[in-house]
Amino acid sequence: AESLSQVAVTEIIGVVLATGVVLLLRYLSGVLLPFVVACFISYLLQPVVDFNRRLTHARGRALPSVLTLVDASVVVALVIYIFLPSIVRDLDMLGGILRSVSEGSKPMPRFVLVAVDFIERYFDPDNLVSLLDGSQITDLLSKGSSLLEESLDIVTGLVSVLLTLIYIVFILIDYPQICHGLKLIFPAKYRSRAMAVVHDVEHSMNSYFRGQGLVALCAMVFYCIGFSFVGLPLAVPMGLLVGILYMIPYFQYITLVPVAVICFIYTLGGTEAFMPLMGKCILVYALSQSVCDYVITPHVMKREMGLNPAVILLSLSVWGTLLGIIGMIIALPATALIMAYYKKYISNPPSSGAKR
Repeated sequence: AESLSQVAVTEIIGVVLATGVVLLLRYLSGVLLPFVVACFISYLLQPVVDFNRRLTHARGRALPSVLTLVDASVVVALVIYIFLPSIVRDLDMLGGILRSVSEGSKPMPRFVLVAVDFIERYFDPDNLVSLLDGSQITDLLSKGSSLLEESLDIVTGLVSVLLTLIYIVFILIDYPQICHGLKLIFPAKYRSRAMAVVHDVEHSMNSYFRGQGLVALCAMVFYCIGFSFVGLPLAVPMGLLVGILYMIPYFQYITLVPVAVICFIYTLGGTEAFMPLMGKCILVYALSQSVCDYVITPHVMKREMGLNPAVILLSLSVWGTLLGIIGMIIALPATALIMAYYKKYISNPPSSGAKR
């Protein structure tokens, strides 16, 4: 009975500590976000650092880390240099269409006229004007403070980006020392068990983050090519956005909204109808998703995570609610780790005679 009470006390203390850690991380999420993003980027760049270290035969990690950042900067600069002119051209074209329609020099399509007629018939503009009249004084008084807040937000964003870059440099250089320092956090009595957990976390992250990153890169290429082939304006930025969101399962479908908006604006020019263009874009989603899910993912990921789609969405919602963006980054590996330990120690506990 005494041993059971000790176990219960230990479990209660563990739950209280876990709750405290979650609340602390949630409270400090804004401060910790640049560090977590830097850790995530540094983790993804580790294979490149190792490659540069073998290539330069350097003993330390400072030179390979700097070369890795140079490589990443060169790739980003090349992408901007190659695709920026077409992006600017598409933006000018879409802006010209909107100006032509707003000035009345280009007639609106019939379905737009139907929507405008519906709004004018069932929504009284006078009510909207009366609602706005009461807030005019408040808007005038708040212009100065809003301008100051926007300026502070811009400065804060620039500082966060600079801080993230500094974090990346130091984490890349001291990555082995940081990993070794994690072992010293745990007491020597529990270090072997704790390191087993750390190795499981590392395995989950290796099987997900780097594998999913490669799948997202392939998806990015497929979507850029597909959108360009069907003639969607801003094909490259939308393909890049889909690839970035591909790191979070099912979030790539959020881009259907901006794709529909771009298709709508483009069809206002009268060169193409909305439904055919949107249908071709949906076909790009279907083909690219099929190739990524049934051809690339089984070979790259080896289905290591093994999570049901409903569990994936639930884990993203729960961890995102608890820790915000940080929670969404760690949601799937953390959920896979929890389920693995549930199966190992709860649903299939080790026998009493087994060695520990």
